[in-house]
Amino acid sequence: MKYIPKNLLAILFCAGILSSCAEKQDFDQFDNLDITPTAEASILYLETPERIINEVNGINFFSQIFNFDAFNEQFFADNVLDGVVTYEVENTTSKPLDITFEFLDDLGNSLDSENFSVNAAPTAILRREIAYGPAGRSLDIIRNTSAIRVSAINLGDNTSVSALPNPTVFLRSSAKFRIGLK
Repeated sequence: MKYIPKNLLAILFCAGILSSCAEKQDFDQFDNLDITPTAEASILYLETPERIINEVNGINFFSQIFNFDAFNEQFFADNVLDGVVTYEVENTTSKPLDITFEFLDDLGNSLDSENFSVNAAPTAILRREIAYGPAGRSLDIIRNTSAIRVSAINLGDNTSVSALPNPTVFLRSSAKFRIGLK
């Protein structure tokens, strides 16, 4: 008779579990789920001291093509929704400059470009944000970019020197894109 209360307790416990409140499982919730993280990263960072600009003969003191396959990576290209590319140009030199950023496809064709005309120092940092997607330029530009060309032209002379300490031209760019994971 000792075991009857234990067995009775076990039966009552099982009955309680089976009759407890439980919500019907909804496995269709995944279909209603919307996952859109934002990815942000630096694209380019360049700096050129004024003494280098003075040493270069001619007006085109910098022109370089950088391989950049991040945008046309299959996962990104298939899932990018929209985004912004941000450019910053800072000039502490005595030179007025013309700077161009270009997105190139795999054949070297220009897909998009941004041009900056920068006065000699002292100037404020020029910042420009370019939207891509439904509210901006075509996302196909981003999807097909495989290289970036940066060109800089000295519109001044090759002898002047800024009175500011360490006169330099700084070029920065970054991107922030929303990606649809589902």
